[in-house]
Amino acid sequence: MDGLRFSDDPADLDVDRVHRWLSEESYWARGRDRATQDAIIAGSRNFSVHDDVTGRQLGYARVITDGVTFGWLADVFVDAEVRGRGVGTALVRGVTEAIEPLGLKRFALFTADAHGLYERFGFRPLPDVAGWMMRPGPGFGTDVHD
Repeated sequence: MDGLRFSDDPADLDVDRVHRWLSEESYWARGRDRATQDAIIAGSRNFSVHDDVTGRQLGYARVITDGVTFGWLADVFVDAEVRGRGVGTALVRGVTEAIEPLGLKRFALFTADAHGLYERFGFRPLPDVAGWMMRPGPGFGTDVHD
């Protein structure tokens, strides 16, 4: 993590930057409004990676968890300007190390890309996807990947 600083302090978040990244650049949260993003941040454990010299936030991730049995890694995003420089690795390493002491029975995520990154930190395809179900909310299409 040379030149990078991992943080689990919500005060370190550049919430304007996080909202812009997710609502304008991500494939999964495009168009997300600011009030929704603020509520998401408030209801999650939030993590970030920053340039150690400038302090500029370079990446963001969050975990939704009960803190005992289940966690969901979501909204993992690295600024396009610094992709390929280890920021994603530092972010996922920091998150998994922060969550590990909880001893969660299940720690899951959904991704359309970056499988190799997550596999380096112990994530594997679900062995029994037939057992997982989802109840889509309003505005969610028939495709569970919307």
